[in-house]
Amino acid sequence: MVKVSKFDAADYLKTPAAVAAYLTEAFETNDLVYILTAFDTVARAKGIADVSKATGLSRESLYKTFKETAKPEFDTVRKVMGSFGVKLVAEPIEEKKIA
Repeated sequence: MVKVSKFDAADYLKTPAAVAAYLTEAFETNDLVYILTAFDTVARAKGIADVSKATGLSRESLYKTFKETAKPEFDTVRKVMGSFGVKLVAEPIEEKKIA
């Protein structure tokens, strides 16, 4: 019998560049549940205790922030992203090219 281990993206989020790429892909979906799941994955990769310490938010508060039904405040998102070693960046939406 073949044993297969469960894939966990958190195992591959070792650098700020990897975290930035992962979160960018999540943001591009415009799916809040997917984005919150990505935040949870990165927080697990970084260590929830370390994220808590860096943000000044309790672990319980962070767990609530990453729940599928959460609607985190912008300041919370900004603090969490900073603890991940990444920042929010705005870029223009590409206009459809007219053929």
